[in-house]
Amino acid sequence: MSIFGATRFAHALQTNPSIDAGSPCIPTLMLRIQRGTYSSPNPSSVKTELNLEPIRADSVTFLQISNKILHLEFQTSPASTPPLDFRMLDYYTRLKRQYWCDIEQVLIFLQATSSEIVFKTQYVDRKTRHEYRVIRIWEEDPTPLLANPALLPLATLARTDSPEDLLEQVAAAVDMIEETDERQNISACVQVLAGLRFEKDLITHLFREEIMKESVIYQDILQKGEERGKKKEALELILRQLTRRFGAIEPEIQQQIRSLSITQLEELAEALLDFSSSSDLVNYLANVSPPQPNLED
Repeated sequence: MSIFGATRFAHALQTNPSIDAGSPCIPTLMLRIQRGTYSSPNPSSVKTELNLEPIRADSVTFLQISNKILHLEFQTSPASTPPLDFRMLDYYTRLKRQYWCDIEQVLIFLQATSSEIVFKTQYVDRKTRHEYRVIRIWEEDPTPLLANPALLPLATLARTDSPEDLLEQVAAAVDMIEETDERQNISACVQVLAGLRFEKDLITHLFREEIMKESVIYQDILQKGEERGKKKEALELILRQLTRRFGAIEPEIQQQIRSLSITQLEELAEALLDFSSSSDLVNYLANVSPPQPNLED
């Protein structure tokens, strides 16, 4: 059977729910399709080319001893588009496709909520089932978090009957870190996450602001903010130029442009000066590789 015939056969099964794969009328149906005498009551077609938009995971680490990937996803809110359970499946299939090894996934919720979404540990859709671990940080014992400097930022959000006392314990633990750069960076992370639970005045009272500003984490946050501002300006300028020259830009094309890095946007800004039609833009984007997420060692 040709590809076209196979497509019509699949559609025939879909539009005739009374027919199952073991039905004796299947051979007759295949014969009618091959002869061209079968007519679908509701003919339709979908694209066979599947687009894969770039996405970025929060943390992806290769664990050499166990030969597996640990994927951590941090979430302040259960609201998400697409839904979080589907996103975890999406991350898994992309990581599996790229690295083809065992993958451990953990979804960590940072802010307390009663939403049923934070209690879901799997994605289910008909015959598809994908499981992952979920940690609700506000239910976790702070003791092991306080004992590990790298986990002090999460300790600020852990289970406690006295949040202010817990934050003081975290501040004391940060002060005990001897190495200056490590102390500055962890202090910055602590203050960022503490802001999800505590007022700014309390945080600044317990942590010196100058220490945070000196940390590479704080500088990285500032730099990324500046980069986002530059990218927003570049996007607005390019989209205005394209709209002015070629009229309304298709939403799918706009999405491709928005996914480009700042460097790629700068290159597009130069290239579009030579475009004579919107087809030139489509061809240009078809030859641009989307930015790839980095795998952290």
